[in-house]
Amino acid sequence: MTLPKTPSFRLDGKRALVTGGSRGIGLGCAVALAEAGAHVVIAARGVPAIDAAVHELNSAGLSAEGVELDVTDLDAVKAVFGDLGPFDILCNSAGLAKHSKAVDTTPEDYDMVMNINVKAAYFLAQQAAVSMKKQGGGSIIQISSQMGHVGGQDRAVYCGTKHAIEGINKAMAIEFGADNIRVNSICPTFILTPLTEATFADPQKRAWIDDKIKLPRIGEIEDIMGATVYLASDASGMVTGTSILVDGGWTAG
Repeated sequence: MTLPKTPSFRLDGKRALVTGGSRGIGLGCAVALAEAGAHVVIAARGVPAIDAAVHELNSAGLSAEGVELDVTDLDAVKAVFGDLGPFDILCNSAGLAKHSKAVDTTPEDYDMVMNINVKAAYFLAQQAAVSMKKQGGGSIIQISSQMGHVGGQDRAVYCGTKHAIEGINKAMAIEFGADNIRVNSICPTFILTPLTEATFADPQKRAWIDDKIKLPRIGEIEDIMGATVYLASDASGMVTGTSILVDGGWTAG
């Protein structure tokens, strides 16, 4: 009898582009991919944060470089794939939130959030697919949110963007599947990062979060890292058009 062999979680020889990768969840994704053996290109808007992240990864013996990129600049996005590609993995963690009651949403805030969370994500995936098709496949990972599956208070626009990502991913997975390009998302619950400190510091919002998360703790960046490696690697070779909910049971009911 020949025993089945577990597909590898290793990413040796792979190249990964991580947008929004200089801090928070994006940095966690970058570290996870690099630890699994990938060469990681960290793309973000802030050069000092990029340089600091790359320095820390290189100092830890990991392979990384950085590039300044505004994901809403579609010409710049295309240039990154042309100049620094090809990439086997795209992990898009660039995103924005402007929370308010729906009746208080301004057109300016709506456009800003939609432009980054939906339009930029769409065309990042498009350019990744063009590049990956030439080399026989790849993995596109969108960092979405549990709010792509449920609603949330003061989050009508944000929820709309994340629901959009889930739909876009399904359609792209169907279109790109024949080229061995997989398209999936990771949907975290509230993760403790500098960007969420204000939310966690609000007693009413903290009580809401604690009530919704079924596990006895809040989410941390490390909780996202395993899912990232899984979706990037051969271990998830038959997984496409779906999402991994890292939500502590929030959407379970």
